[in-house]
Amino acid sequence: MNSSGIGHRDLEAVVTAAKAWIADDPDSESRDEMTTLLDKLPDDAVAADLADRFSGPLTFGTAGLRGPLRAGPNGMNRAVVCRAAAGLAAYLNAIDATGPVVIGYDARYGSKQFAYDTAQIVVGSGREAKVMPRELPTPLLAFAVGHFNAAAGVMVTASHNPPQDNGYKVYLGGDEGRNAQIVPPADVGISDAIASVGKVADIPRGGGFEVVDDAIVTAYLSRAAGVLDPATSRDVTAVSTALHGVGGPLLGAAFEAAGFAAPTPVAAQQTPNPDFPGLAFPNPEEKNVMDEVVALAQRDNADIAIANDPDADRCAIAVPMRDGWRALRGDELGVLLADHLIRRGEKGTYATTIVSSSLLGVLCKARGVPYAETLTGFKWIVRGPDSTGVPLRFGYEEAIGYCVDPLSVNDKDGITAALVAAELIGVLKASGQSVQDRLDEIYTEFGHYKTDQISVRVEDLTIISDTMRRLRDDLPTRLGDWDVVTEDILPQTDALIVRGDGVRVVIRPSGTEPKLKAYLEIVVPPTGDATADAATAADQMTTLRTAVESLVN
Repeated sequence: MNSSGIGHRDLEAVVTAAKAWIADDPDSESRDEMTTLLDKLPDDAVAADLADRFSGPLTFGTAGLRGPLRAGPNGMNRAVVCRAAAGLAAYLNAIDATGPVVIGYDARYGSKQFAYDTAQIVVGSGREAKVMPRELPTPLLAFAVGHFNAAAGVMVTASHNPPQDNGYKVYLGGDEGRNAQIVPPADVGISDAIASVGKVADIPRGGGFEVVDDAIVTAYLSRAAGVLDPATSRDVTAVSTALHGVGGPLLGAAFEAAGFAAPTPVAAQQTPNPDFPGLAFPNPEEKNVMDEVVALAQRDNADIAIANDPDADRCAIAVPMRDGWRALRGDELGVLLADHLIRRGEKGTYATTIVSSSLLGVLCKARGVPYAETLTGFKWIVRGPDSTGVPLRFGYEEAIGYCVDPLSVNDKDGITAALVAAELIGVLKASGQSVQDRLDEIYTEFGHYKTDQISVRVEDLTIISDTMRRLRDDLPTRLGDWDVVTEDILPQTDALIVRGDGVRVVIRPSGTEPKLKAYLEIVVPPTGDATADAATAADQMTTLRTAVESLVN
């Protein structure tokens, strides 16, 4: 065994697999990439890299595919995408799904090629394929699935992941799929179909897929404008950043269609760029990512600063608060949007997940509104009505995802969420109030709910599984100043829920990134002094954060 930890026979098997891969790879660049790696053997680092690339296929789960752009079965490349497309097409045919497959793509490396490969393979399976007219946000693809009565939708994007990644998100149409992201058993069925695909070279392809025109964009914008109350004020000054993604033009057009002035963009971040220059991670949740848009808001004396992630399905908002300009936490904006829609008289189920603040449930109970708490992710949020029997009206997750119009986009949508946030700002502004004032009203009624998050990013995924195993072997009964009870919710999902008096922590692996996450919540009963309650909650959160960091590190 060499210093890479790979035995001679294992390396021989990897080399054999790599040569077979090269022979069946439809892309010359990735063939050359793999050939170059083989030429560098027996270098230990290269041997380890090859072993990782052939450690198994990139897992097709409830988020579809997501991984690094690289040759080999454990990466995003044309061969892997072709297999996924063939498996999806076979699954749709097996369940007798009707309608076309609609395919969208963002501006990441490889996205357009992956989309066109998918379209050709869908046509080769005997089904109609429709490709979006250009690089467009994920919510528009989700809208198109329902608009075209599609059997399925594919969005080629890695959302807010680093530049070296890409992904393949699948939506299922019809009564079974609800025009939403796939859930079991569809993900298992598609995965099994992918595993049954033979050589990539033998997958039938066809021409004649349709590249749809901009009528789909016009239809989306018309619907987006309709999410607002036409009687509310449009006197709102906004600035925005696309973070080098594809959402900038659509956000501006949506604001104008709704009667607002288009947001002033951060010019240097408005044009799509798959390298995401200047951003360690193209995610508005990450520290300092919104610095430029907030600086622009302060310079222009704006009312609101908006940041979409690169595929614009997420939305972050910054506004002036008691402690100065800052981004609202996902839970803060989620509760604010829900409260605003309830005040508008919007009926239906309001839903969030087990890792979001518990405040939404308390608010809904007090207002007599159906409420659902689901597993993590919008694939589950949009199925919240299964527990209430009432159609979804609003859903959010703490990771800055909001669904404000589930009848048209049954998923998170950072464009329409920004519109409703702007409407809220306009309503408050017209009455001489601020976002801080509205949050204080909510906290004075229900108590101060403060949330925070700890993310442990890893290179070695076994660190995450080892940590979860360690915690399960010795479930926490004490956390900082609190006696707690820990609930293991396997097999529902891989998570631990730790509860105490006025405290809750949920610990789980991320579903989209190599991270272990802990979601923290402190609840301080109302004293009538919102400022004092906020200070108490902040002090308690510091204590809780220290305790949780010791627990998961």
